[in-house]
This record gives sequence, structure tokens and C-alpha cells, in this order.
Amino acid sequence: MSKAKKNRRNKKTANIGLKTRVKSAKGRKISSTLWLQRQLNDPYVARAKIEGYRSRAAYKLKELDEKYKLFKPNMRVIDLGCAPGGWLQIAQRAVQSMPENPTIIGIDYLEVEPIAGTIILQKDFSDEDAPSAIIKKLGGKKADIVLSDMAAPTTGHRQTDHIRIIALVEMAADFAIDVLAPNGTFVAKVFQGGTEHQLLNRLKQHFSKIFHAKPPASRKESAETYLIAKGFKG
Repeated sequence: MSKAKKNRRNKKTANIGLKTRVKSAKGRKISSTLWLQRQLNDPYVARAKIEGYRSRAAYKLKELDEKYKLFKPNMRVIDLGCAPGGWLQIAQRAVQSMPENPTIIGIDYLEVEPIAGTIILQKDFSDEDAPSAIIKKLGGKKADIVLSDMAAPTTGHRQTDHIRIIALVEMAADFAIDVLAPNGTFVAKVFQGGTEHQLLNRLKQHFSKIFHAKPPASRKESAETYLIAKGFKG
């Protein structure tokens, strides 16, 4: 082996397992630098770029589907808090929603680039007329699954943040109970503290099975988990 070739091989071997480090830039907060460094070293971020998903969050739903069998072809799906669209992409492929007859409705106050086979509403779900706008897009039909990846902006005060998160989950759950077809499914993101007993008891009244799950794509240091309620009683 030539000396030059040997050096190239040694250099390649030495780089295996090394993490990308991000230098602090003027005006950038330390937290932002750490976030950027984490993104650059996240295998799910890299995988999302290669496979064409808009966010690493797509794999959370994909893994939940693999474990809990959430989707079937031709299902009607509602995605609350759908930006940037990763969950819509997973749902679209799973239920095979076609552009000429979309069966997936997404809503978010942020702008979301169009996705074939989906209808996207740029609207805050907490607006009074948001539920009726979604139902109108479904043509008055019942949904088979309601997804919620919504999260309220954090304040840093744990109790306040928890109350805000639970309020969003309760809002999404109330909507799901109103629009789901019999045997439908509700999936929602929750955080540390899980779901309040009152909400959990209400869901148990309306669904036959309740699960809490933390998919592998959810970062270990994150407090998020997912609530899966299956078998809507109607």
C-alpha cells in the first residue's frame, strides 16, 4: 500500500464517530449553538433529508404507526398543528390519499407548503371557527383518526407550561370526540406529568384502549410522550 493511500485510510478511520462541533458566533445564544450542534449530529435529521421528509418528527408518527397500526388505506385523517408537514407526509403515504380525492386535512397557523393528497388550512386551531372549517373540508364526513402534534410556546415555568399543554390536548380531545367515526383513533403529544386524571378518565369513557408511548425518534432528553386512544365508542 502506498504511503499516500495509507495516510488517507488512517485519516478516514480517525474521523469515524467524531461529532460535528459548532463554533459560537457573535450574537448567537449558547442555547442556539447547542441546538444547531444537536441538529447537525442527529441521525433522524440526516435521514429525513435523504428520504424527503420535512422534519425528523415524521419518524415519530411512522414508529407509532408501526407499533400501534394507526393507518389503513382510504382513511380520513385530521392533523392538528401540522407544520412543517412531516406528519402529513407519513399519513398521505399510509392512507394513499390522492390529489383528486384528498382524505387528509391539516391545520396550522404557520404556512405549510402544499403536499399532494392533502388539504391544508392556515388557521389557528384555537380560533372559534376552526373546527367547523375542518369539518367543512371533510364534506361533513366523520374522521377515522385525529392527530395532534400541537405544543404551546414554553415559558420556562414548568407548572404554567404543563397547564398550557394540557389545555391544548383537552381541546384536541374534545374535537376528536365530536368528529371521529366509531372505532376511530386519537393521537396527541403530551409532556412531563402525562395527562391529567380528568382528561384521562374522559378518554377512557369514549375509547376502549389508551396507551402512552415514547417512540425511538423522540429524543431521550425530551419530556414529550404520545397518548394513543383507540377504539372510539361513538
